[in-house]
Amino acid sequence: MSESTTTPQARATISGPGLTKPGIVILQSLLIALFAFLEILIRHGVGILTDIALLVAVIGGIRLGRKGTQYVTAVTPPIAFATVVFGILFLLDGIHITRLGLDFLSALSSAAPYLLLSAILGWAQYFRTR
Repeated sequence: MSESTTTPQARATISGPGLTKPGIVILQSLLIALFAFLEILIRHGVGILTDIALLVAVIGGIRLGRKGTQYVTAVTPPIAFATVVFGILFLLDGIHITRLGLDFLSALSSAAPYLLLSAILGWAQYFRTR
């Protein structure tokens, strides 16, 4: 039996320099917005699909971003999630402050573990490469 001298590549490289900071913001925001919008329309609340989209957005930003974009990768998902969910709920609930507030807090609390996990992943990558 002959052993192969080539080692498997642990990380797939992308051709070209990768996404810039605005590209990561747009990619993460659109991914989170798509899944949050669909899930709020279908389920009337945020669920596991949006939570997985949060994690995929962070991992995608880490894998596809250029050097120096880890800060944006860590910061964008929670801000994009809160902004998108508030906007969608405002469109659906209208100017009913109590209902809007309760729905918004409910969405944040249901996604809290995944928001925390995505923040840990993003900041760990940022401090590891710093």
